[in-house]
Amino acid sequence: MKFEKSAFKSIAVGAFDETCIEDGFFLLTCKNDSDAVQNIEREIDSSYIQFHFCTKGTAAFVFNQGNYTLNINEETSLLLYNPQRDLPIHLDLNPHSWLVSLVISIEKFHGLFSEDANYVTFLTDDNRDKKYYKDGKISPSIAVVLNQLMGFNLNSSIKSLYFKGKAYELLSLFFNRSEDADIEQCPFLVDEVNVAKLKKAKDIMIANMAEPPTLQELADEIDLSLKKLKEGFKQIYGDSVFSFLFDYKMEVARKLLESGDYNVNEVGLKVGYSTGSHFIAAFKKKFGTTPKKYIQASS
Repeated sequence: MKFEKSAFKSIAVGAFDETCIEDGFFLLTCKNDSDAVQNIEREIDSSYIQFHFCTKGTAAFVFNQGNYTLNINEETSLLLYNPQRDLPIHLDLNPHSWLVSLVISIEKFHGLFSEDANYVTFLTDDNRDKKYYKDGKISPSIAVVLNQLMGFNLNSSIKSLYFKGKAYELLSLFFNRSEDADIEQCPFLVDEVNVAKLKKAKDIMIANMAEPPTLQELADEIDLSLKKLKEGFKQIYGDSVFSFLFDYKMEVARKLLESGDYNVNEVGLKVGYSTGSHFIAAFKKKFGTTPKKYIQASS
């Protein structure tokens, strides 16, 4: 891990999507699907431990009024803890990058590991008052949970409960000492190669959302069987390939409409609908209103 001078650049302001798990414990997610760097800030005092997971792209945590940065890369994690000073989040999230963060009070965290605290290195008596920074690779089992959080598409009424379960699952997997656990939930994902193939499948569908390949073409391109593609994609992203793509296309369409730069037909074409009526029907299915009414409500 290396601290380095931060380069100043023109950036846009972004925001976390914050879910309170319970008192002293919250989960932050942020997606930057734009072409500009986003700056995201959140006050965090010294009584909290921070766990950051970069699922896509890269980001940099900026410290000391911009004098230093701590980088986090795709498929890596970063643990930050400093009992001597506050560590507010000043994040430069690069274009097309996603981040999931768990922030938990040291008091609550001690309670979770009270019988096993000595095994968590930074909680030992020798380290209790020292700052602690640790980075590492995201394991396949953790990648599954992170993608389920980022791709959440269940009923909104259960979001809080779902995120609570996933937050505790993330902590458990982060400190899990058994290497075997990485493949228990996905028996056919025997190594990180298949996880990478499924991630490639997702990226291919997004890059070609207006004219996506068939499932068989996609399976051939990533060198997985059709069965493993279907099962693995649903396991990691929580949905079928085309259902995931539909939700993604509708989110892109919504943002394009909000920009005011395109009319309804132009947006429909950009996300793969050859006729305006088909796009309007799809948009209404997703958001419960027509694109025109959505624009009026947003303006």
